[in-house]
Amino acid sequence: QLQLVESGGGLVQPGGSLRLSCAASGFTLDYYVIGWIRQAPGKEREGVSCISSSGGSTNYADSVKGRFTISRDNAKNIVYLQMNSLKPGDTAVYYCAARRAPYDYSPSYYLRPENYNYWGQGTQVTVSS
Repeated sequence: QLQLVESGGGLVQPGGSLRLSCAASGFTLDYYVIGWIRQAPGKEREGVSCISSSGGSTNYADSVKGRFTISRDNAKNIVYLQMNSLKPGDTAVYYCAARRAPYDYSPSYYLRPENYNYWGQGTQVTVSS
């Protein structure tokens, strides 16, 4: 059974850092575009970042550009989201999501949450002093 499991969330002070992990089981990530999507209370889901199946292309929402870094280790079947200079506005549940796309990659397409087939259960990130 295809499954994504996020970890690494928690409570951090403004200006701090966290690294989220998304581990896959039941399938290999090699042929999948992976996205990180977040949802704050009372707000719509927001595509934060995405990475192509090879890892050669990455993209970010303007709100996190320069602060967040997405990466993947296909050998370990894990995708990471390094989050630095965190702000209270980054507080949300963070989800990783996947869509099989070994050859195609379009940032405008994969930064849209509705274009993913598989989702993890989410991990809470709270930025507060």
